[in-house]
Amino acid sequence: MPQMTMVQAITDALRVSLREDPRVVVLGEDVGKNGGVFRVTEGLQAEFGADRVADTPLAENGIIGGAIGMAMYGMRPVAEIQFVDFIYPAFDQIVSELAKLRWRSANQYSCPVVVRAPYGGGIRGGLYHSQSPEAYFCHTPGLQVVIPSTPADAKGLLLSAMTGEDPVIFLEPKRLYRSIKEDVPEGRYTTPIGKARTARAGEQLTVLAYGAMVPVSVEAADMAAERGWSVEVLDLRTLLPLDTEAVLESVRRTGRAVIVHEAPRTCGYGAELSATIAEHALTALQAPVLRVTGWDTPFPYTLEHTYLPDAKRVFAAIEHVMNF
Repeated sequence: MPQMTMVQAITDALRVSLREDPRVVVLGEDVGKNGGVFRVTEGLQAEFGADRVADTPLAENGIIGGAIGMAMYGMRPVAEIQFVDFIYPAFDQIVSELAKLRWRSANQYSCPVVVRAPYGGGIRGGLYHSQSPEAYFCHTPGLQVVIPSTPADAKGLLLSAMTGEDPVIFLEPKRLYRSIKEDVPEGRYTTPIGKARTARAGEQLTVLAYGAMVPVSVEAADMAAERGWSVEVLDLRTLLPLDTEAVLESVRRTGRAVIVHEAPRTCGYGAELSATIAEHALTALQAPVLRVTGWDTPFPYTLEHTYLPDAKRVFAAIEHVMNF
């Protein structure tokens, strides 16, 4: 079994689908000859041709609008937005058209578009290349929102997304693109959408995290273990649909919860998780639910690692909850 980085695993998933299904096409800015800013699509145009791995103009609304049209005519497009920060010109196409086609057509049409985008901080990209807008899309019925944290999950979840019938916003934590390497199965396999993963088992407190915050949370849980505290880290993997059963089972068992994401706190996805726990597992809690998040400011450049949650901040929240 080969070892792959997340970039290599995503490339492999795209290659598998392009080889097996002639309906699959990849489109986006610089995805062809240049292989994308992060080289995720490197070599694919040379192998499959410019008709199936197509460079587009710098027009995100056109990329998504074109992908919607392709999907309605039977193709399975994978549209790359170069950085998720640039997705806003296509926001109307996504939330008003892509997410609603199955509903407005009374199930006569599906719209199997996968929108891939690198997201989040950690590479000194500044305020226009580091945003985490996942909550915007989680507020839109009709979409699925997927965020992997490991190379193997990135490949398996992307292959699942490309074989489904509903549109998927597939957010890739770019700080993990090349920082993690692990065994990734060759060929086709799928990781089910809507199923969380236990990244670290524990019995006294649950940390809920996704994307680049999963390894940060595992590091904090290891710090907690030195104090004798058993902390479970649940990698959500998909935010929409959420594996509510896994979240509630873990929190009811441990009685304590800390939620970690790098998006701003106000109306971030952690608020939804907190509400879910309060509505369905309040009597199991031994302490308040705490959130460790980014700040309610534009993403900074020089203070990037002050903005981003790190293991020390997560451990401080664990310590507070354990000592409540």
